[in-house]
Amino acid sequence: MAAGGYVVALDVGTSSVRAILHDLRARPVPGVEVHLPHTPRLRQDGTAEADADALANLAERALTEVLRLAGSKRAARIEGAGVSSFWHGLVAADDSARALTPVYLWSDSRSSEATEKLRGRLDAELVRLSTGCPIHPSYWPSKLEWLRTVRPDLWKRQVRWLSFADLLYWRWFGRLGTSLSMASGTGLFRLADRQWDDDLSKQLRLKPASLPPIGNVEQGLTDEFRRRWPPLADVPWQLPVGDGALANLGSGCITPTRRALTIGTSGALRVLHREPRGPLPAGLWCYRLDADRLVTGGALSNGGNLHAWLAATIRLSDGLEGKLRRLAPAAHGLTFLPHLAGERSLGYAPHAFGAIAGLTSATAPEAIAQAGLEAVAIECAAINRRLDEVVPRASRLVASGAALLSSRAWLQMMADAIGRPVAAGRSREASSRGAAIFAIEGLGLGDPTRMDPGVGRVFKPRPAASRAYRKAEARQEALYKALIGDRILDTAAASPRSAAKR
Repeated sequence: MAAGGYVVALDVGTSSVRAILHDLRARPVPGVEVHLPHTPRLRQDGTAEADADALANLAERALTEVLRLAGSKRAARIEGAGVSSFWHGLVAADDSARALTPVYLWSDSRSSEATEKLRGRLDAELVRLSTGCPIHPSYWPSKLEWLRTVRPDLWKRQVRWLSFADLLYWRWFGRLGTSLSMASGTGLFRLADRQWDDDLSKQLRLKPASLPPIGNVEQGLTDEFRRRWPPLADVPWQLPVGDGALANLGSGCITPTRRALTIGTSGALRVLHREPRGPLPAGLWCYRLDADRLVTGGALSNGGNLHAWLAATIRLSDGLEGKLRRLAPAAHGLTFLPHLAGERSLGYAPHAFGAIAGLTSATAPEAIAQAGLEAVAIECAAINRRLDEVVPRASRLVASGAALLSSRAWLQMMADAIGRPVAAGRSREASSRGAAIFAIEGLGLGDPTRMDPGVGRVFKPRPAASRAYRKAEARQEALYKALIGDRILDTAAASPRSAAKR
């Protein structure tokens, strides 16, 4: 381990909180890692939320425990901290940093009707091009429009609208703020001039003071937390950054030649670049890592959660991985729409749902599982082609996320469906590692280009399998059109005016 010091990385996800000590080459220190799982509240009506205080307690427990595991000598050499947080979450707080609502997660779909109203009232494509975010239940505008109906009391008092990590920092440092990265994932922030969108805020009847100011670094914990975490009391803390952008940083995908493919609970395919590359293609989003770097990509609402659902619902037996490796690609006769948790890229249909066509009495459980995982890979292939419109073809995709890295069969499906080599990333916790790198870079103690973690096995596309998946993709698209509707497949079609002409 590097002798010069350490950084703490805190990773607050939608299903767990991690705290890991890294050296100044962004290598995790063995045995100095804390993992605390949590379960969001999910209901049939589209609820997906977390208790703000309970989640804050987990984050604080994780930091307390990681300092204990570090020991006094290593803790005394901590130079700073970096924080990775889930994007798009929304929580209301009063002026004392007390949460007034649960944390509404990206997957909360109760604002679907409000989304349709907003799309009818606003120029949805202009909003997407300005903010980088489509009007969709994942983002703040839809949630705020819905809350204005179900919680009108929040508009009659002084309220702060925050990302969950903003609330953490407010409590820990006694000052309100957010990063460019977290603001860019709200759907209320203009990418070009890096300012909150006043016109959109007015449409939602938000007061300017209700949104947090933009900052970069915090330092100087409040008295309560200085006593709890003395080694972290006066070191610089980078303001929280979106986990997706940090996954690129942590997996070594820091130039347009590499794209980060992450399948955890959900999924995403992203590219990091330094300047806008023309109008944002339809179906994609664009956020910020920081003032100089943008991250463009597409997100799937269904990834590891679909795998877990398949395992629980059709009671898959042990040995599925081996069976999947032996099965011929897309030879099961099934067409699977994998939108069990709704849809984001590329169609962003607020009312999307899952479906399986082609079932017979001879269909085996492993065939259903194979069809579901292949369907996710096919969705990733469509996103990858769209990304080719933003930057030149990437030479390689680097995989991260426990759900994907734990399955060689799924990695091969990804390579075959996308038609590009997919390398298994060596960093299993890419967002945590990215938070460490971001902190090291911010401290001036290291260069991300010199911290590439490398890759493991590279899965190369097989031509016959790729042809089979192109045919399966055509069937998948036809089923989507029949059950859900037309999907935006080209940039011109994204214009409301173009849609009206059709």
